Amino acid sequence: MKVGPLLKQISAYNSIKEPAALTVEALLVHTGQHYDANMSEVFFRELGIRPPDVNLGVGSGSHATQTAKILTGFETVCEREKPDWVVVVGDVNSTMACALVCAKMGIRIAHIEAGLRSYDRTMPEEINRIVTDTLADLLLTPSRDANENLMHEGIPGEKIKFVGNIMIDSLIESLPKTRSLDTLARLGLEPGRFVYVTLHRPSNVDGRTNLSTIMSGLEHFSQDLPVVFPIHPRTRKNLTEFGLTPRPEGRLLLMEPIGYLESLCLTENARLVLTDSGGLQEEATFFRTPCLTLRPTTERPVTVTMGSNRLTKFDSLIDDVSAVLDGPQRTGQIPPLWDGHTAKRVLEHLLAASVG
Repeated sequence: MKVGPLLKQISAYNSIKEPAALTVEALLVHTGQHYDANMSEVFFRELGIRPPDVNLGVGSGSHATQTAKILTGFETVCEREKPDWVVVVGDVNSTMACALVCAKMGIRIAHIEAGLRSYDRTMPEEINRIVTDTLADLLLTPSRDANENLMHEGIPGEKIKFVGNIMIDSLIESLPKTRSLDTLARLGLEPGRFVYVTLHRPSNVDGRTNLSTIMSGLEHFSQDLPVVFPIHPRTRKNLTEFGLTPRPEGRLLLMEPIGYLESLCLTENARLVLTDSGGLQEEATFFRTPCLTLRPTTERPVTVTMGSNRLTKFDSLIDDVSAVLDGPQRTGQIPPLWDGHTAKRVLEHLLAASVG
């Protein structure tokens, strides 16, 4: 969702640029960190992204194992291709590992979605964000609070560019396809009459006590509204291991992971989204769908200060859901520059930095 818009913008730029202007050659590298067909391939297909030029195929493993495989694999790519810039996105292990390779090799790094902070260093993603932003030469931020975070950390202002949220580019472009889907009818759902759930973070699903509390809450909510819960592979494994799989005849619908378009459809039409995903917080904010994030902090505070998102915790989950269901169907505002044109601004800054 973050790479697709930039690739399309590069193609559009190359097709209309002046003869004397720079040509942008873009090589797409997929580390293979996300390798399951339901968690990776479907996104390439639905977003119309060309097949990767390189797939490192690192697969699963501990954070150290995965990072080490990306480091060695991506170094080989950089030695062969000698890029002028490497653009990394988000906060996954691939982001930090590729940035480390570039810093060691003297290759300039641009970080899309720079400056986000949860200030919770127990989250591996927070470490990835901090390291990547420290190394980056061009920091492309999705919201003004991200600029402020970077300035407080001593990043020179000339490196920081507020470009908006590139995920919203993908969302807006995908809306016609999303709204033509039969997802609601196929699942027997009515707009505004169901809860959409995605939970996968270890702090929520890797321990029996927390996962039991979540499933009890979902069973409780499903007495009033259908609850749609596409299950991440790690969550499904733990449900089985802990003996927490719900009875099949209830209104708590456990599904296999779904594609991007179906997820957007559910997010737009849900009465409530319950999640621990950063991206879903943003998508719910764009649709102004009420969202509860089951985490103590969020690296996307603009979704709370301006948007439709609120934080929740285990001991207040049922009360917080009830409060949302008693409130308005739509809430919050769409933040500045979440307008579908972020990729254009990203490319403009990359080109300016390349000739400056």
